[in-house]
Amino acid sequence: MESGYATTPFGRRPMTLALVQANTAAREIPQGSVVEKWQVYRWLCEGKSILGVGDRALAVLNGLLSFYPDDQVSEENGLMVFPSNAQLSLRAHGMAGSTLRRNLAELVDCGLIVRRDSPNGKRFARKAHGGAVVEAFGFSLAPLLTRAAEFQRAAEQVRADAMALKLMRERITLHRRDIQKLVEAAIEEGVPGDWGAIWRRFRAIVDAIPRRAGLSDLEAIVAELTVLHDEVDRMLESFMNSMNPSSNESQDERQQSDSNTDSIFVFEPALEKSRVAVLPTYSPAEKPRGYPIGLVLKACPEIADYAVNGIGNWRDLMITAAQVRGYLGVSPSAYEEACHVMGQEVAAIVIACILQRAQHINSAGGYLRVLTEKARAGEFSVGPMLMAALRTNGVTARMTG
Repeated sequence: MESGYATTPFGRRPMTLALVQANTAAREIPQGSVVEKWQVYRWLCEGKSILGVGDRALAVLNGLLSFYPDDQVSEENGLMVFPSNAQLSLRAHGMAGSTLRRNLAELVDCGLIVRRDSPNGKRFARKAHGGAVVEAFGFSLAPLLTRAAEFQRAAEQVRADAMALKLMRERITLHRRDIQKLVEAAIEEGVPGDWGAIWRRFRAIVDAIPRRAGLSDLEAIVAELTVLHDEVDRMLESFMNSMNPSSNESQDERQQSDSNTDSIFVFEPALEKSRVAVLPTYSPAEKPRGYPIGLVLKACPEIADYAVNGIGNWRDLMITAAQVRGYLGVSPSAYEEACHVMGQEVAAIVIACILQRAQHINSAGGYLRVLTEKARAGEFSVGPMLMAALRTNGVTARMTG
């Protein structure tokens, strides 16, 4: 049982107003309060950076909690533990006596335990004839009851900060990947613009990222990358519009494209010089109508990430495939030949499948040329390729048509 007044420390240890306040707070326990001791300990381990407690001090607290006989800390079960330093040292993995005393003092200073010293400084308990403890000298775990909500909030705050930091790092990774590949594609395709200056700005931002960056540092970096990413997108969009001025006039027609999946459009400037050559030449058995667009997207979901307005029909898929082939490193001539031999829709499916397995393919352009030659010889069908992609993604589908 604990006294109703603050107790002073034994020996040369001074009394401070902070200790008086801690003693007072420890006595203000709400009626019927109960906490699970190891849950509170986990909160303390997670929120230690906010609470200002070190790892070694927490190891000592772990030892103290192991002397508490119940899993639930409550006034009814008693709040005092009174192990000797020798016993506590064993529970703290053989910690040296001087280190043990220093970390006990840290726990007291942080307000995680309250010291109640006996007249001679020893830790013990006096028991009645029935064995009940009537008075104990040692360490009170009352702060674990009175401050449990605070410890939980600290742990939740640390977890939230860690998640925010992780999400911010992911945004940086995505911006870095997109900007780098877009600039490389623009240079390869000969898109006009000062791409050298864009690249230098990009590298300057990336190289300035510190190894141990805080959330505020990463937020500033994300803001810079976002501005640069938007600028690159605008430059590429402006170029695409200038090379295909009729696209703006035919935006309304896109809503009607679902009703005519056989219509062929040249979606890439590099292919415009041979517009006639890309007309479909696939056999009736190879018509994409036998492979619903939904089936293609289930087999190759990654291509949808590159579509500006999503993929809702074959035309959207062909537009996106024409853009993606540049990201994969497929030359315009290789893609033009694939469209000529397979048909533009089948070639778009092949590009989607290649994108889905890009990490396993060393040269996407060379792989596409091999498939094109097989198709020319009548030895290639896109069906098995789609089914293999479906199996890889764990999707079971039934062919139609």
